Formats: sequence, C-alpha cells, structure tokens
Amino acid sequence: MKPIDREQLIHWLFATRALRAAPAAEPFWYTSGTLGPYYINTHFLYGGEDAANGLLRLIDDLAASPLDLPAAVHAAVLRQYAENPIYRQLMDQLADQLTSVPGTLISGGERRDYFFSVGAAHLLGKPHVYLFKDQTAVICTADGKRTELLRDNALAGQVVCHVADLVTEASSYTRSWLPALRRTGARMPLTLAVVDRNQNGRQVLEAEGTRLISLVMIDPDLFHQARATGLIDAAQLDQILRFIADPKAYMQQFLREHPSFLADQLARGGKNAERARLCLESGYGSDC
Repeated sequence: MKPIDREQLIHWLFATRALRAAPAAEPFWYTSGTLGPYYINTHFLYGGEDAANGLLRLIDDLAASPLDLPAAVHAAVLRQYAENPIYRQLMDQLADQLTSVPGTLISGGERRDYFFSVGAAHLLGKPHVYLFKDQTAVICTADGKRTELLRDNALAGQVVCHVADLVTEASSYTRSWLPALRRTGARMPLTLAVVDRNQNGRQVLEAEGTRLISLVMIDPDLFHQARATGLIDAAQLDQILRFIADPKAYMQQFLREHPSFLADQLARGGKNAERARLCLESGYGSDC
C-alpha cells in the first residue's frame, strides 16, 4: 500500500471545488441553518461540478430501476476515468489503499458513494453491491454487465468493504447501509471514505464494528497546508480554525460582528431566507 500524496489530494480538492473556503465576511449556509467557513462536495472530485451533476442526474433517472442502474453508472464512471486525469489518479490511489484489505465485495450507498465505489470495484476486479436508501441491495459483477437483486442472507458470511465519498456522523451507515448489508448476511469490518469530516463518524462506526480509514481528514493540518501552498488566505485560515475549535462560538461571533447579516439573508428570499429562518428558530441572532 503506497502512502497517499496528501498535498496532491488537497490541491485536487480545491482545483475541482470539492472543497471551498468562504471569503471571511461571506460564510456558507449549511442545510441545518448554521454557518460555516468551508463547504465540501466530495463528489466534485469526479471532474468538477458539471461532470458530477451529470452523473447525479443519471443516477436519479435510474433510481426507480435498480437492476438497470449499475450498467449505466459503471459505463459512465469508466468513461470519466479514461478522460479526466484528476479522477483517474485519485481512483488509482484509492484502489491502492484497498488492495490488501479484507473483503471479496465492494459496496457503495445511493448516490454519491457510487462516484468512488464503482470505480474501486472495477479496478480491484470485485463485484459491487449497490445499496439504496430504502435498503434495497443489488449486486453487480466487476465488469458491470450482470446484476441481481439480493434477497435475505444472499451474502451470508461474506465480507464487504464499503467505499464512501464522505463520512460526517455516519448516520447513513446506521440508518441504511449497515442494516441493508446485515439483511443480506454480509459483514462490513472496514469502510474507506475519501473525506472524513472528523465529526464523530469514526467513533459511531467503531461502535458498530466497522473501522474507518480515509484519504484525507478535515482538520487544522489540512488548512495549514492549504495556506502554505496559497490555496486560501490568512483571513480564511483564521476563520476556519476558529470554526473547527468551536462551531457555535464561531457563528455567534460572526453574527455579532455582522448584525445585519440575517436581515439581509431574509431579504434575499429562497434558500438563503429559509436557512436564516432556521437559524433564528434555533436561537441564533437573538443575543447578537
């Protein structure tokens, strides 16, 4: 197993806009109605936003036909692997991390895991288990040509390595991926994530008997390295480090320093207004 080229991976994250740092006075809204200084769309490593959205549309169009989806996704992933050098090099590094791990199968969960799990299965010559949010499970041969709906205990005794785009709190695992695999009789002793957000997902998975490894973790060292190579500026680094240390304190301080921010967001309408209302309902802004 070769070590991951961390500096190169960080460069790819920013080059594809899979990781974005906000200007100091313009934080990102998160869906929870909180604010933060960086945003992660790991699937943009597929080759940028347009390419990633194209694959998402394909997955969405075929989601109601789980036996037809694997061949189409497999073909799309292989085309992108051949055409996009960042995605190809990333997938080569990812597959190398899995050459010596236990497991005869690779799994991925609907939808964004497929960006990485399908290619990993192909490169390793292993069948791929497509896991859907409704806990349907479909197995596909390594060449993407034959699929089968998995019934209860169809994989009894088999070991699966799950490949994910991102792990935050591992809620998708506990809600969908682990129950679906357990229904088939398979075990998941290991999962690989492209990005670990470092938000307790590792501990949650350990409690389920699954060890997490990742290509990169969101931590201060990542952003110090991004600053050292000119990917972010000093003001962005400062707000990111404050956020990592205490997200709630970061947000409270930002709102105190920008007292008109929430009113401006409400005036914009749309998603900005929705998230500003969530923020106010959560008690932020009332003491700022």
